[in-house]
Amino acid sequence: MTLLLGIDTGGTYTDAVLIEDDAHVIASAKSLTTREDLAIGIEIVVRNVLKQVSVAPSDVSLASLSTTLATNALVEGQGGRTGLVYIGFDPLDLETHGLKDALKGDPVLALAGGHDHSGVEAARLNEGALRDWLAQDQAVSAFAVAAQFATRNPSHEQRVAQIIQDVTGHPVSASHHLSSKLNGPKRALTALLNARLIGLTHKLIGRAECILLEIGINAPLMVVRGDGALIAAAMAKERPIETILSGPAASIVGARWLTGLDHALVSDIGGTTTDIALLRDGRPQIDTAGAQVGPYRTMVEAVAMRTSGLGGDSEVHFVSEGLSGGVMLGPKRVLPLSLMAHEAPEVVLPALAKQMRASILGEFDGMFVRALAGIDSGGLNDRDIDVLGRIGHRTQPLGEVLKTRMEALSLRRLVERGLLQVGGLTPSDASHALGGLDLWNHEAAIMGLKLFGRRRTGSGDQLAVDPLAMAKIIVDRLTYQTGQALLSTAFAEEEAAYNGVPIELAQNELLQRGLARASGLVKIEAGLNVDVIGLGASASTYYPAVGKALHCNVIVPEHAEVANAIGAVVGRITMRRTGTVTSPSEGVFRVHFTQGPKDFLAEGDALKALENYLILQAEKDARDSGSEDIQTRTEYDIRRARAGSSNVFIEATVSVESSGRPRVSD
Repeated sequence: MTLLLGIDTGGTYTDAVLIEDDAHVIASAKSLTTREDLAIGIEIVVRNVLKQVSVAPSDVSLASLSTTLATNALVEGQGGRTGLVYIGFDPLDLETHGLKDALKGDPVLALAGGHDHSGVEAARLNEGALRDWLAQDQAVSAFAVAAQFATRNPSHEQRVAQIIQDVTGHPVSASHHLSSKLNGPKRALTALLNARLIGLTHKLIGRAECILLEIGINAPLMVVRGDGALIAAAMAKERPIETILSGPAASIVGARWLTGLDHALVSDIGGTTTDIALLRDGRPQIDTAGAQVGPYRTMVEAVAMRTSGLGGDSEVHFVSEGLSGGVMLGPKRVLPLSLMAHEAPEVVLPALAKQMRASILGEFDGMFVRALAGIDSGGLNDRDIDVLGRIGHRTQPLGEVLKTRMEALSLRRLVERGLLQVGGLTPSDASHALGGLDLWNHEAAIMGLKLFGRRRTGSGDQLAVDPLAMAKIIVDRLTYQTGQALLSTAFAEEEAAYNGVPIELAQNELLQRGLARASGLVKIEAGLNVDVIGLGASASTYYPAVGKALHCNVIVPEHAEVANAIGAVVGRITMRRTGTVTSPSEGVFRVHFTQGPKDFLAEGDALKALENYLILQAEKDARDSGSEDIQTRTEYDIRRARAGSSNVFIEATVSVESSGRPRVSD
């Protein structure tokens, strides 16, 4: 018997499953995600799942982890303070691809150096300026390095990385390790985000490894990459950016395993996000342009996933426009009031009761805040430190913490750094009121809904007359926004492409009337013409209504609530390596190896040399990640131009993929 352990750490729940012989789920368990230390939740859920069956921890042959940590951190703007070394670029390039916004005031050094398109040094590397900058102590936890045309010659990135490590000892994320494609600013953004995630990911995986050993599980630990493939834990620590969309990618693999469907939209609703992807011909679609998460377009190949800040724990916002008013959900996640009251009833319930007795609704009524221990707090200003100190180590009403408008900005920065958690009204609270959930404190949910429903619309009326009406408004809004996300994804993935922006097409009046089955002088009918696989703990609560709204078949399979954990352990190890051959002059074919460029006099020799090199690297990566029975395939993309009667070689890209199942322990 081969026993596989799959673990998923989501924004709200941490899940675990045991799968026997890669065929049957024999046990599953859920536990609240412990945001202050994710490993605590992992330990709880692993011990719980092992208790359900008569197996010893040592019987587990393979463990694998999927996580929304990186995805949620980017969506919520969290991560450690990071320094960027930007080599050979014009400082104005910082304005492109959202790089300046992503920096969020973190230190950056524009350094002379870099190479040209052919891999030839364009300017000498200014090592002196780098050392002077490092000597100032930038108060960062990691560094990112991006050099002009580093994919054609990475020597300047490699040298800068070495100096940084020698001087500071901090981790360094070099852009050429993460992508072989051109577009320096975009690579810089990817390296920056990777560096920002290193501390979070290293802590999670390291603690998970320790916890499993303490339990008695000596099996190898794998981590799910954003394309659904598995990688060794050590590699995931170095390249955490590759784990963005890890949880969603695992859900696609899990959905395929659970349903056997080859063609469907997979929609996974979590606490923080809803992640939607197309399953076509039994495989998830890969976004070769780079994964989009929140506002950031990275250069990481991942599942073509549309991630929106819509989940069971999405913050509920009041919309005052128009006479009737309404609500919007997300994109930020907050802790549900029912959960906060479950964990701190002595604070939350009396505060909500006091707010309900007040004659005037306060700006921060129904909102709470608590600090998280163990997070790096370096780089904070005096106001941030004052707010953090005022909160202390207990849950507090938000209105009693904030004294000025400026402190609201400090609160946002502290939340983005992962130092604070805010609690407020969410769809999970609405579901508690309506009977769809019964997990935490029902009384707090009811009081929160009453408080929120007191808001006045443009007509002067209360938004909702009672808590159940308020709950229905929220759930109906979740149904609508989920439908919009599904329609937008369908338009984006349509093989016969429509003209227009997908989200605008989804909101088109004719489509909306068609969904409502308009039958006036013009009869319009519309619906989603593909099955939807609903996943997540709350899928069975929300998705039947989504199916009715979109007139489509919705499947919520058995074990849908732990699909991510299933997908985490039934996937394959897949390693990809890509390289480029250019022609700087007639009759010269330049191969851009990692160690630097090398010229050949024959096209075939250059292509073969690159292919052999990439195969060796990809197969080594696969073996290092614990793969066995490796299968390798190669793809060529050769660009030529017509010159008279001849086709002239311009450039070639060689891609190698090595794949195999993970090796299991005896």
